[in-house]
Amino acid sequence: MITAESNSSPGASFGPLTGVKVLELGTLIAGPFCSRILAEFGAVVIKIESPGDGDPLRRWRKMHGDTSLWWLVQARNKQSITINLKHPEGIAIVKQLVSEADIVVENFRPGVLEKLGLGWDVLHVINPKLVMVRLSGFGQTGPMANQPGFGAIGESMGGLRHVTGFADRPPVKAGISIGDSIAALWGAIGALMALRHREVNGGDGQVVDVALYEAVFAMMESLVPEFDVFGFVRERTGNVMPGITPSNTYTTRDGKNLIVAANGDAIFVRLMRIIGRQDLADDASLADNAGRDARARELYAVIGAWVAANDEATVLKLAAEAEVPASRIFSAADMFADPQYLAREMLLSTRLPDGKSVRVPGIVPKLSATPGEMTWAGPKLGEHTNLVLERLGYPQIEIDRLRRAKAI
Repeated sequence: MITAESNSSPGASFGPLTGVKVLELGTLIAGPFCSRILAEFGAVVIKIESPGDGDPLRRWRKMHGDTSLWWLVQARNKQSITINLKHPEGIAIVKQLVSEADIVVENFRPGVLEKLGLGWDVLHVINPKLVMVRLSGFGQTGPMANQPGFGAIGESMGGLRHVTGFADRPPVKAGISIGDSIAALWGAIGALMALRHREVNGGDGQVVDVALYEAVFAMMESLVPEFDVFGFVRERTGNVMPGITPSNTYTTRDGKNLIVAANGDAIFVRLMRIIGRQDLADDASLADNAGRDARARELYAVIGAWVAANDEATVLKLAAEAEVPASRIFSAADMFADPQYLAREMLLSTRLPDGKSVRVPGIVPKLSATPGEMTWAGPKLGEHTNLVLERLGYPQIEIDRLRRAKAI
């Protein structure tokens, strides 16, 4: 198992983003997750937090002592510096950091940074090569731009909530903040594209504008053309993959839930054979997806009955032998014991402040030559304030004065 040091002192840089400097102005999920991805692949990420409380994520969900376990993951490899953004000397420090940065990531409501004197028009003059990733509920323009919007709103407006759940019940949410996370991924992609343009094409910096609802909307497959051409509104279909048959969730004889996805033509034939339904395997009307989808109810009943007559282990064994995609519905406990998770180093080990060992998610994606790393877990609030200011040329006596003035 790969381990990471609990010490959060910045060491030698690594990875494909070595030399890239990122300034994070954001809290909670979308902005910090975006910069976390960059930090995992070698970027130096300086996270600016408010003195006193810092990022609210430090206190979200399960706590170990006074720190959220989520924080350890979301802020890994980052340097934490406390700056009072309402103090003119604090703003001056931010501008100094911007002058040296390659990327600024922020997820304030549009207009907040402008009121602080840190809008794009100001930052672009300070550093014309700067790439600014702006994540917000509705983007930087449009009639809703200035409204607050969390991931849940983005999931609703982007179309995801409408198609999630069962037809006879109200829409449901995924069990995680998926809207924020999708937006963060688009933000990271946009930042890298903007860096590519700057470095290869000789262009200036630019704004990467990510709206949470648009990030979700971009994932909605064929929803738009299907409505435009046919007037078809995609609805909730429970665990069935709409229009793609058969793919569904079933319950085994021993009460376990699992998925069997046999929606490929050859895979469907193999599944019917292990079920003992050679007649369906040979049925020409079921040779393609359109034919199977027309008889979806019949096929789901056949597969469901077979799964219900067998234990989970038997279903998974027979499916694996026949090369039919199937899986149990993994819980965290399943992941911790799974050979695939372990072989792919998807559980990293680090240490909590009291020395207790804890496992956290591994790095995605896997790069063969320049893989990402976790070098330390989320830092203490303001842990790197002195270090960062010393790098900017501030003597200790001035740092002490700024602290007394409540600028940092």
